[in-house]
Amino acid sequence: MWRDNRQNKPLNHNTNPRLRLFAALIFLLLGAIVYRLYYLQILQGDWFTALASGQHQISSRLQPERGKILLHERDTGQAQQLYPLATNKDFSSLYAVPKDIVDPAGMAEKLFEHFDKPVLENQLKTQMEKDEQNRLLREIDAIRASEYSEEDKAARIRAAEDLAASKKKEQDWVELRGIALERLIKERKQELLDTYLKRVDKPGDPYEPLKEKLSDDELVAVYAALASTPERTIQASELERRLTKVVFREDGSELKIEGIGFNLKSYRFYPENSIAANIIGFVNYIDDEGKGRYGLEEFFNEELAGKSGYLKGERGVSNTLIVNDREYVRPEAGSDLVLTMDRGAQFMACDALEAAVKKHKAEGGTVIAVNAKTGAILAMCSVPTFNPNDYRNVTNLENFNNPAILYQYEPGSVFKVITMAAAIDQGKVSPSTTYKDEGSIMITGWHKPISNSDYSTKGAHGIVDMNAVLEMSLNTGAIFAMKQIGPKTFSEYVINFGFGEKTGVELGSESRGHIENLLKNKVKEIDAATASFGQGVAVTPLQMVMSYQALANQGVLMKPYIVKEIHHDDGRIVEFKPHKVRSVVSAQTANTVLAMMVNVVESGHAQGAKIEGYYIGGKTGTAQIATVGGYSADKYIHTFIGVAPIDNPQIVMLTKIDAPQGAKYAESTAVPLWHDVADFLLNYYQVPKTRK
Repeated sequence: MWRDNRQNKPLNHNTNPRLRLFAALIFLLLGAIVYRLYYLQILQGDWFTALASGQHQISSRLQPERGKILLHERDTGQAQQLYPLATNKDFSSLYAVPKDIVDPAGMAEKLFEHFDKPVLENQLKTQMEKDEQNRLLREIDAIRASEYSEEDKAARIRAAEDLAASKKKEQDWVELRGIALERLIKERKQELLDTYLKRVDKPGDPYEPLKEKLSDDELVAVYAALASTPERTIQASELERRLTKVVFREDGSELKIEGIGFNLKSYRFYPENSIAANIIGFVNYIDDEGKGRYGLEEFFNEELAGKSGYLKGERGVSNTLIVNDREYVRPEAGSDLVLTMDRGAQFMACDALEAAVKKHKAEGGTVIAVNAKTGAILAMCSVPTFNPNDYRNVTNLENFNNPAILYQYEPGSVFKVITMAAAIDQGKVSPSTTYKDEGSIMITGWHKPISNSDYSTKGAHGIVDMNAVLEMSLNTGAIFAMKQIGPKTFSEYVINFGFGEKTGVELGSESRGHIENLLKNKVKEIDAATASFGQGVAVTPLQMVMSYQALANQGVLMKPYIVKEIHHDDGRIVEFKPHKVRSVVSAQTANTVLAMMVNVVESGHAQGAKIEGYYIGGKTGTAQIATVGGYSADKYIHTFIGVAPIDNPQIVMLTKIDAPQGAKYAESTAVPLWHDVADFLLNYYQVPKTRK
């Protein structure tokens, strides 16, 4: 019945509105999904592909090995022996894992005791000694300013110095000084402890760097210090580093310290420490990339650095690298530099220079030795210097500079050789040319006479020749020679000898010197007069030694060079050849001047330069140091430049001592230094003796 009634019921053609709304919503939702898929897969497909790639691909920049800087040792007929001045070495970087450190305060205390306390003690002791010395100097100054007689002043000064010296031996003074030192250390200690605590007292922190670039000895020392307890003291001698572990030497068992670890990283390393540091420079690291600073490291940074490589691959399960479909570009190692400098010559020159500067309590000094024929630099060193392995702790940034090429100075009487060469080359004077020396001379444009350095003690020398001008270093004679050719011609010779322009040596940061007063259209007579004996012009030590090299090389000026070869990673070798700059005087002039320089050594102011078996030629120079508004009354720069042997020049060398104490002339400072180094070099290079 029910079924029949339902079948016979008429149809209703009016559809339910709710149903239509529901159907519309379904349609819109499907449309939105389709559009979203189109947007993500088509319009934004590249972006999401790159994002997915970033999650699955790994890439790494591969740092190349930096090239070495090498010097050679005297050729013995066998294969050339090379020694590194700059190379690469693995060092350790110490780090903390704070989340694993149980006693942060105790760890901070141990780190302070090991790293900072010894350094702090030395700094404070040095400062205390300096303060005591300053107190003594103030007391001495007060005595000198008093109205006591000179004899009484001297006695009181000696008494003050004796009292200061004896006081340091008294037990009470030693104990009081120790107490004061401990108090000062305590005042600074907390500040340093807080620095460590900020790093090690971080619960949950997995990594905090502590110290970089630790040698193996330093690494095992800090491990021994941190692992030692009141119950057991561990000595550094018991430990060694093996790969990435610190182990006991005896049984090879690993020494683990909770919360402490280290990584190995390659750093620049300088095996010879301060030897040639002013030439090499150093490498500093920013974001793990090393960049050369100063010297050869900076000048040849691009060649030494090499080219980075690249590694790209897919990330697999457990962070593994899938080797299929990867990209790999091999890093190109940096090129090696082989220097013209000789290891034996460099060591001897630097050791002798350091000893001379110390002996004469000088402010600094320089030695440059070059091959007379080629201009190749055999040795170059300066004081003060620095240790490039520890460049971060250098307080005086000027120590990074190379005084041999950067600092310019008034050379003094060594310049008289250049003046004499110019006059002889012009045919205006000869060694036998004479003039009357009055001891002083008036020059147009100057308000007072220019005197010889010995005028106050020896007065006028009368009729003398040009040999005597160099032997006795007469300012008036240099002026006489200059006047024979005139200021303009004289200035042209000065320029041709290489003054006022960079030599072009491959070191960078080179000065041109200062000869502006000789570059004018009309050179003043007073400017040429003072320049003739080395005052009023400024030169670099390298310019000065190369001007003598031209005389030793038959009048031909060579470009100095310090890089002999560049060895590239692909096996190519680029060789640097000697380069002629220009002929500055004739061969006859050069030989004549060299002979005159022999007289200076044989009977002049440089007799200390004599070396048995050889004829030596050279010239001294003692110049006042220029200051603002004039010259220092008590500071001088001493220079000696010599050629050896004079009959077949092999070595031209300059020795320079800056502001020595207790010695007024170069014959007492720069000449003995030159003799010792030259004597070594002549024997070292086995230069035949020709003098009976």
